[in-house]
Amino acid sequence: MASIVVRRSKIAGSVRCPSSKSYTHRALAVASLAPGQSTITNALLARDTLATLACCRAFGAEIESRREGRAVQVRGRRNFDPPGNVLNCENSGTTIRIMTALSGLASKGYVVLTGDESLRRRPMQPILDALSQLGVEAHSARENGTPPLIVKGGGIKGGSALIDGSISSQFISGLLIAGVYANTEILLKIKGDLVSKPYVKATLATMENFGVKVDHDENMLEYRIRNAEYRPASFDVPSDFSTAALILAAGALAGEKLKVKGLNFGLPQGDSQIVEIMSAMGCAIKADRQKGEVVVQGAERLEGGEFNLGDTPDLLPVVSILALKSTSPVKITGVAHARVKETDRVANIAKEISKLGAKVEEFHDGLLINAPKKLKNASLEAYEDHRLFMAFSIAAMMTDKSVVAGAESVDVSYPNFVQDMKSLGARLAPMPSRE
Repeated sequence: MASIVVRRSKIAGSVRCPSSKSYTHRALAVASLAPGQSTITNALLARDTLATLACCRAFGAEIESRREGRAVQVRGRRNFDPPGNVLNCENSGTTIRIMTALSGLASKGYVVLTGDESLRRRPMQPILDALSQLGVEAHSARENGTPPLIVKGGGIKGGSALIDGSISSQFISGLLIAGVYANTEILLKIKGDLVSKPYVKATLATMENFGVKVDHDENMLEYRIRNAEYRPASFDVPSDFSTAALILAAGALAGEKLKVKGLNFGLPQGDSQIVEIMSAMGCAIKADRQKGEVVVQGAERLEGGEFNLGDTPDLLPVVSILALKSTSPVKITGVAHARVKETDRVANIAKEISKLGAKVEEFHDGLLINAPKKLKNASLEAYEDHRLFMAFSIAAMMTDKSVVAGAESVDVSYPNFVQDMKSLGARLAPMPSRE
């Protein structure tokens, strides 16, 4: 496992934010179901989204991509046979959850879906149960609600389905995207609270771009999915506020003046809330929505507070490292579903930032963090989780010298993270073999 050595750093300058992983997944899936030629520009071509691209190809979509310009041409189709091989969804929860729903649309046969060791531990039972209610045979091969999954083709019959919304909004996104092609109308109801609502809004916005609108109630707990057909379209992937949040945190914690460019405030992205959160913590941060830029000044100390991240679980690592510079406690709530992300992010963040000297109280749906007067040097483990690696690398910039393991994980969402941080002045280097 690749590790980096991080020394105390002071960063400054500007960086262009990478494109949205969430919107790239959704645009690829929907375009693959739109008969005809679609164009996706500014797509993020990273490990997670390339897994979605490969699955869409396996379902019969003709896709041409080029990294230069990040343009993807997709010739979609409404009808498809089962893939000729197992679908490998790699490390991507979004991929397997959307593709599981699409598998029900296969004309015949069976679709088998799996992924890496981490993905094979992630819960899938809610979407399996919902598909069953809609007339699709779908099972966990090990009968424990986790991948590998087996889905019988033959079409989604339709009707009513009730699904647990407390684990992941990705289940709902998959059913929305595929449900348009069910034999009859679908009434989808959410049981309990729906976590990560902005991601469902992102799904609905993407579908609407391709000509399909889904009616839902005000609380987004009931959806009426009518039969329709996606139309080929052009889709420009917005920048990724989940990644921008990490860069902005680096500017506050280890920066002088840092500008993040290329942002897009036009499409729903819950993680754009980071601007308001950082402002509430005392950061000097200013957003220019017209220019698509956010500027943050480095802060000597930040303020604490309580933050419910139920709709924005990917901000958990960001707010956790911001807490390391806070003069009063930071309480994070609403993130029980972050325990079933790539890793148990709640437990792993608590363990690792404690090594830096923070006092951390862990509870079921969050953390209470008290910053130390001075951060300790530490050897930090990212658990092969891209967001934890980036967050811990940024936190380590406030120490004299620390080591962070798991550098290879960033190809999931931000392959140029280390290079971009170094271009801003961060002192990051590969771990010498005899360090």
